[in-house]
Amino acid sequence: MSTPVITVPPDTPVADIAGLLRRHHISAVPVVDPAGHVLGLVSDYDLLARTGDTAALVMSTAVISVSADTEISDIRRLLIDQRFGRLPVLAGGRLAGIVSRGDLVAMLITEWVCADCGEPVRGERAPDSCPKCGGSSAGFTFQEQPPGP
Repeated sequence: MSTPVITVPPDTPVADIAGLLRRHHISAVPVVDPAGHVLGLVSDYDLLARTGDTAALVMSTAVISVSADTEISDIRRLLIDQRFGRLPVLAGGRLAGIVSRGDLVAMLITEWVCADCGEPVRGERAPDSCPKCGGSSAGFTFQEQPPGP
């Protein structure tokens, strides 16, 4: 999950949104109300496919979101099966972060190593226990994999 999230209010001009996407190298921004509730998303596709002067006029309103407790496998399935590029993460009905395909790709190089037996485990965070020896999560050390084959 990425935080903080770059957001826009519904009255943001389309040109400003295009500038945000380009400047921050992102492909979409959530449209939120003052309380942080997600009203929609404006993606680069929306900017090209829809006509309108503001976020409210070009945003996609059928937004699927997840919570911080949603299993990675469920997020992966949504991103792949539904061909979403990103999913807002909500906490208490408000935007808490965003998870993208890139976030899941980054997990492919995240590895935790059990201090007791040396078993490597891939994932966003250390597991509760080692699948090999049963050691606790406190015994795992983070080991980022070097780029390349």
